[in-house]
Amino acid sequence: MFPSKYPSSIGVIVNKSIYLPQTYKPQDLVYPDVPFLFQEKIEKRQLRSEAAMALKKMFVAAKKDGVYLSGVSGYRSYDTQKWLFERYMKRDGYLEAMKYSALPGTSEHQTGLAIDVSGADGKCAVSSCFANTKEAQWLSQHSAEYGYIIRYASGKEHITGYKYEPWHIRYIGPSKLALDMHKRGVCLEEYYNVYSAK
Repeated sequence: MFPSKYPSSIGVIVNKSIYLPQTYKPQDLVYPDVPFLFQEKIEKRQLRSEAAMALKKMFVAAKKDGVYLSGVSGYRSYDTQKWLFERYMKRDGYLEAMKYSALPGTSEHQTGLAIDVSGADGKCAVSSCFANTKEAQWLSQHSAEYGYIIRYASGKEHITGYKYEPWHIRYIGPSKLALDMHKRGVCLEEYYNVYSAK
């Protein structure tokens, strides 16, 4: 593992090999003007400002198509990720937890650029059944138009080190980059030729 050189970059790569400093917290966190599955203004409701603006545009476009999205979990601090991972490890063991949860410092949620999304009804939120929903299909087809990618794509598990997560989207900047990745069918590690540890 080695530290990220540019933790505040919109294009930052964070994975099982590249980690963020324990003290890193984005300086431009805001509360996106989009629906969430909860009402409280708490840590996980935040995103970096550029990502939040793009998310709002995407949610508005989805609504025009009759697809109603909700946020589930955005920014997550190092300490929160540590608490979550330890909980999952106690429940499922270290190796199993590593397939679906990040060690503290290696979570994209700490960047403030990633968010878990569900349908407005919350059914299948952060669950494998989300892949079969119209919301997941819409995200797969359109998220790149707003600078977001499905970060842990199906068929890329051997590269990202994580199970397929159709609900986990990551803002990577201008839509041109996301659209190019979508067209080529590559994940972030492939695009930048930086691979993750298993």
